[in-house]
Amino acid sequence: MTADPRPLTGEPLALDLLNTNWMHEGVLQDLLTGTEGLAVWLATNGLDGGFAADEATLRHTLRARDALRAAVDGSLAEGAAAVDEVLAHGRIRPVLSADGPGERPEFADPAWGPAWLAARNYLELLTTAPDRIRACAHENCVLHFFDTSRNGTRRWCSMAVCGNRAKASRHYARARDED
Repeated sequence: MTADPRPLTGEPLALDLLNTNWMHEGVLQDLLTGTEGLAVWLATNGLDGGFAADEATLRHTLRARDALRAAVDGSLAEGAAAVDEVLAHGRIRPVLSADGPGERPEFADPAWGPAWLAARNYLELLTTAPDRIRACAHENCVLHFFDTSRNGTRRWCSMAVCGNRAKASRHYARARDED
């Protein structure tokens, strides 16, 4: 299995799907240009055991990414219908097991599974803390994150990368102005 090349992983599933696009040296990258990249994304998110990295799953996952991008980067009003369309391909089924009550997602077509799970995760994030769903504040970054900082003021996808670039840029601008 190929290693995940993205600079930011580990975000909630919906945002991790958005982060399959990222900038590298000024060029937009896309992990989901084929089924190989889909296999990497599924494995990174622990979904490779239940879903195939095939063309149908890729097509549906890209549709979910577009829907989520419309909702997150556009407006909820713009993206709601597209996210809802993805959600129409699955449901939560209440279950009772030896461990007690629970829920299990069901899909008429398993190829919709990863897309549906990402859209469902977005609803969970909206329910938990919609104001903590953020795009990186660096002007050349397209990554998203869920702000889990205590005071909710995180601005960068990564302080070590984008935050450091912004600080260095401000420093050089101040130094130039002083000359």
